[in-house]
Amino acid sequence: MRVENPACVYTRGRSRKSVSFIAIFALAVLAATALVVGVQHPTVALAGGAGGGNGLTSLKTVAVPRPTNLARFIKDEQAAIALGKALFWDQQVGSDGQSCASCHFHAGADNRSKNQLDPGLRAVPPDATFQLGGPNYQLKASDFPLHKLANPNDQNSAVLFDTNDIVSSQGVRTFAFTNVIVGNSTDAGISIPDPIFSVNGVNVRRVEPRNTPTMINTIFNFRSFWDGRARSEFNGVDPIGNLDPGATVLHVAASGQAPESVSLIDGSHPELALDNASAASQAVGPPLSDMEMSFAGRTFSLLGRKMVAARALALQHVATDDSSLGSLSAMPGTGLKTGYKAMIQAAIQPEWWDSSSVIQINADGSRTILSAGAAAAQNRFSMMEANFSLIWGLAIQMYESTLVSDDSRVDQFLEGNHGALSAQEQRGMGIFTGKGQCSKCHAGAETSSASASSVQANGLVSGGSDTGFFNTGVRRINDDLGIGASIGPLNLPLSAANPAGAQGAFKTPGLRNVELTGPYMHNGGMATLEQVVDFYSRGGDFAKENAAVLSSRIKNLGLSADDKAALVAFMKALTDERVRMERAPFDHPELFVSNGSIGSTSTILADGTGNSVQDTVRIPAVGKSGVSAAPPNFLQ
Repeated sequence: MRVENPACVYTRGRSRKSVSFIAIFALAVLAATALVVGVQHPTVALAGGAGGGNGLTSLKTVAVPRPTNLARFIKDEQAAIALGKALFWDQQVGSDGQSCASCHFHAGADNRSKNQLDPGLRAVPPDATFQLGGPNYQLKASDFPLHKLANPNDQNSAVLFDTNDIVSSQGVRTFAFTNVIVGNSTDAGISIPDPIFSVNGVNVRRVEPRNTPTMINTIFNFRSFWDGRARSEFNGVDPIGNLDPGATVLHVAASGQAPESVSLIDGSHPELALDNASAASQAVGPPLSDMEMSFAGRTFSLLGRKMVAARALALQHVATDDSSLGSLSAMPGTGLKTGYKAMIQAAIQPEWWDSSSVIQINADGSRTILSAGAAAAQNRFSMMEANFSLIWGLAIQMYESTLVSDDSRVDQFLEGNHGALSAQEQRGMGIFTGKGQCSKCHAGAETSSASASSVQANGLVSGGSDTGFFNTGVRRINDDLGIGASIGPLNLPLSAANPAGAQGAFKTPGLRNVELTGPYMHNGGMATLEQVVDFYSRGGDFAKENAAVLSSRIKNLGLSADDKAALVAFMKALTDERVRMERAPFDHPELFVSNGSIGSTSTILADGTGNSVQDTVRIPAVGKSGVSAAPPNFLQ
């Protein structure tokens, strides 16, 4: 599952200050020093405050957002966290071995570099032609940045290379879904020739049209996905919240009774409304995406039928000291000693699954409630299966709420440990909050103005634009409309402010662990933090083409080489070593990920069914103590 996964941009905006760097840095350091004395969580900033403002503070100062009525849905929080972690990492969820973690296994992101190119399918109109490499291409450092200038300090210098290809994550192969087979990890489907993601007529895995961001700390997002389509209000069915007014789930007033369909978003049951739930909204997108995890045409109820009957993580080993799942581990065998049905019963309140009725889902999506014992059919489900999208979203949100990396050296410095940062890193922090004005967009403790606390402080619309979404000139507008697009059954705009003015704007991500999560930007167009800093220093790449909607914060900063080095050093100090070394809560089960296909962009090994033979990488199970050597980053 991409927290675009998938779904996607490292955006930051800055404007030039007339004040000298020395004065800015001195003020930042003086502010830090003055605030450290007698204060547990000082703020380092020239202006602004804690979470939601421009000020930089420890992430420990921000409470993890939670739905106000969470107890109405969650019976046991620890059981729900375990359920969510198991589901997130379980390869049985995907139609052909994909789990959510398949694109989020390295610091919550993806460090693979083969078969990771999309030709630009989000462009208007979609671009199906590769320019950089092609299906099954092996990326290399010299490919980056994807918009390559003769002089990286001058946006107007000669363009040596440019492409709207996207560096992202490989998902499923092209199949039409036919059915789940209870007891099988792979769904039944019909292979379909793929005109885009194939080599000599042999299919490879499809690749997403946006770069994979980390899911660590995404619990703080007000809206999720790069375009914000995963709404803060969770409708229990799909990512788009109240943009899908027809979304309903099943509810039972008392155990054993017949359920009724209820809406969580139309106001008819305000006691059931789920706020602060963009992680849940995001979570229900990838499992049915025919780019990410699913053969085309699968439904959540059918996925529920498969998973409710399954033993948890049956294909993968789980460490006996896993921080959430260790007590359930079946080591030395694979998986857990329990199945998902029992885990759901332990984690979720009975009113969302406990009915003996049979739910028939008709061709038009309507439901017919049948009495217990009704004859089995492909379109008939238990209540637990029929409500699996709701259960899935809640469980994944509970797991992701534990993935908070608030112990970087920057956090430690902001809490009073003056020795946590070097002189260069402190200088970089001064540039971040001062001359570079990075904190204008990467605001507050979360280093993102798209956070829930920022929206609470500033409103969903701030200054005529969606809070935390900016056009920063990474690509031309028509390469990807971002939050300027429309979506849903009513074709409603994603933008809460001005859709026309939001063209090409994307969510500002948090920056903790950013050294581990390359490539960068929503298109994956930059491989290193140095390239990112060059981009912002020169004032973007497509500032002129995007002038009508370009963020006013994107300007030529003219940072010196020393400024840039200090800023990069500071961003690397935002890494939480628990994330780097995969220590709890960032430990995980074993995982097998596809790493392209055996062969190249011109010759590929076929399996005889129209598909290629996968190259697979095993990622071992890790317990709460983490690994002894950090895994390599992208292209290392």
